[in-house]
Amino acid sequence: MKSFVLITGAAGGVGKAFAAECAARGWDLLLSDLPGSPLEALAEGMRRMYAVQVEMLACDLTDADARAAFWREVERRGAKFWMLVNVAGMEFEGPFHTRSLDELRTITRLNVETVVEMTHAVLGNRDPVQTLRIINISSLAGFNPMPFKAVYAASKRFIINFSLALHKELRVQNVTVTVVCPAAMPTSPRSIRGLTKLGGWGQLSLSNPNRVAAVSIKYALTGRPLYIPGIFNRAVHLFSRLLPQPWVSWWIWRHWRGGYTSG
Repeated sequence: MKSFVLITGAAGGVGKAFAAECAARGWDLLLSDLPGSPLEALAEGMRRMYAVQVEMLACDLTDADARAAFWREVERRGAKFWMLVNVAGMEFEGPFHTRSLDELRTITRLNVETVVEMTHAVLGNRDPVQTLRIINISSLAGFNPMPFKAVYAASKRFIINFSLALHKELRVQNVTVTVVCPAAMPTSPRSIRGLTKLGGWGQLSLSNPNRVAAVSIKYALTGRPLYIPGIFNRAVHLFSRLLPQPWVSWWIWRHWRGGYTSG
């Protein structure tokens, strides 16, 4: 029986970092991302560089029928998993009223439905002789209400609470859950534009995706439930916990509003 690490959103910047880190450790992979994404190139690169088995299974995780078909194919292949890395996600910034319903649905389906369903399904397809390690990618934004990122931040808060609860609940079943809450990572043109808007704050909060992947895996293997990358980001999180959330939200609104009202 082959036992794999399953990575969703594998073709994105963070997903590639996790794929490379896992492959470098000699772990066999099953990579998933949207149909049409460069999964084949990524898989071939991992095979050549690290000599591991890499399988692919494209899936639009925002579609419930596609998710069901994904797991039917997993069962047909007889694949089992000892680690799941839920990376797949999407962010659309800007005033809530200017976001389309399709954009809002995409965020909630990826950050809520998909995380819940993939986590539930992997429990039924786990390698029974190993500890199951689950890593869920959330965001530092999930700790506070975020004007101009209202749905994104709220859905990331869901991932935090969901992960921390399951970490306690599933330990007796030899399962650990680690939630990772990075701030800024330059993994796409959209994220780079967001960093530019933040100016100096963006540079201070910056995290390297490769380091985030490496340390996240170390946390997961030792059963630690929460990882916030970066000393500056951990300090921001600690400071924000000392203030009333309405004050934090006001500061965020004041800091961001110029970027969306200046025309």
